[in-house]
Amino acid sequence: MNSILRIILQRLGLGLLTLFVVSIVIFVAVNLLPGDFAELILGQGATPETVATIRRDLGLDQPLVLRYFDWLRGMLTLDLGTSFSQLNRVSNLGGGSDTTTVVEQIAPRLSNTLFLAAVTASIAVPFSITLGVLAALYRNTAFDRSANIFTLSSISSPEFFMAYVLILFLAVLNPILPSLSNIYQGMPFWERVEKSLLPALTLTLVVTAHMMRMTRAAIINLLASPYIEMARLKGLSPMRVIVKHALPNALAPIINVIALNLAYLITGVVVVEVVFVYPGIGQLFVDSVKIRDIPVVQACCLIFAAAYILLNLTADILSILSNPRLRHPK
Repeated sequence: MNSILRIILQRLGLGLLTLFVVSIVIFVAVNLLPGDFAELILGQGATPETVATIRRDLGLDQPLVLRYFDWLRGMLTLDLGTSFSQLNRVSNLGGGSDTTTVVEQIAPRLSNTLFLAAVTASIAVPFSITLGVLAALYRNTAFDRSANIFTLSSISSPEFFMAYVLILFLAVLNPILPSLSNIYQGMPFWERVEKSLLPALTLTLVVTAHMMRMTRAAIINLLASPYIEMARLKGLSPMRVIVKHALPNALAPIINVIALNLAYLITGVVVVEVVFVYPGIGQLFVDSVKIRDIPVVQACCLIFAAAYILLNLTADILSILSNPRLRHPK
């Protein structure tokens, strides 16, 4: 057990170091974006004096290194600054204040994205594992080939294309589901689920292939094992052999690929949220890039990176815990 704990602590330390390095990359990359927020909000009537005043009020005139460490200190206290887009320019130049912090602006959007990811995962994970088990059970049959063609076709198609195909068939030609996901805080749960189904189905089609093919490959690799042969000799049905004996021992690679795809559901939703006008963090990220809202863009990128690193660490740790050679060392 001590060896497992040591490995887990090493993974956690590596994850924190990775997040620190990624935060530097995010900060530098965002600040290298073309355009200037001060010039953008002032428009064509901007003068060098007013631009300099706004940049000074926003702290954009400070050295890049100093601004990074201020941002890093804010991250540790969950103070990510104030959203530029919500600043009242007149009050900041003259009196009063009307500001929205980045955390206040991101929190409801992140909640919406996590909800969409949860709906997608509740559909995609059971569907993919079931499809993978059946493909392994009936491998090299018409069902196996059809499942592989379907999943590979869905993952090979761009997300926006799959989204518009689903809108065409499920919202236009057959008005079963709403084409726009205009959810809001306080919406009844099942109505919220209904409005999230089309983007969730789009994401399901995108992530199913990885999970299904990994499940199929992991189970097929175990079917030649001696204990599987013994289970067959005992007269167990092929489905029982796979579900009861092969699937539990194939969990490590399956857990890895599920965690990676769950990370994608949080970090890769930008295109899907834009297509369905879903008010999540991906939509907020795109809107913030357009207006050069640096604090929000940095925070969104950091959340994407943290989610990806955290879910990869979770997959790594679960794989370690599912390894009997580590849990029961000789």
